[in-house]
Amino acid sequence: FKDKVAVITGAGSGIGQALAIELAKAGAQLAISDINLENVAATAQQCAALGAKVKHYRLDCGKRDAIYAHAEEVLKDFGSVNLVINNAGVAVNATVREISDEDFHWLMDVNFWGMVHGSRAFLPHLTASGDGHLVNVSSIFGMIGVPKQSSYNAAKFAIRGFTEALRQELILEKAPVQVSCVHP
Repeated sequence: FKDKVAVITGAGSGIGQALAIELAKAGAQLAISDINLENVAATAQQCAALGAKVKHYRLDCGKRDAIYAHAEEVLKDFGSVNLVINNAGVAVNATVREISDEDFHWLMDVNFWGMVHGSRAFLPHLTASGDGHLVNVSSIFGMIGVPKQSSYNAAKFAIRGFTEALRQELILEKAPVQVSCVHP
């Protein structure tokens, strides 16, 4: 990862923050984002203290146009992109009968569509790097159904299917991009 440019969404806390810190230790350059600017700024400070070149951004992964603009801004700021980790996610704890349409749509916009748009927006830049890697974060809930998590399950199952299909397409195209789906 030394000197490679890594993009991580949802880097203000949790898995995204931990990934940013570990990649900083490995010498990566970091473009990290989160909807919570204060949190992602704190992650950026931690990474900079480890010697990483890092820039942080406020990004709402539920907004398609914001994701595409973010991809272009990162390319402008860093010149290339080697690794994209679509990690941002939200959850709603409610039964199928309880969850509102608005909450279900919001969760799908962030968790599923945010990952789709992040993949598609950065794919040309990953290809141009000659050694790109795209990582879409699903969940164990993308492999098993859990009560009161129907919307989360739906999004995480969808991430798995999308990512597996994209991986096969890029193999057939002999594209210089590796694709992974992880299920923490």
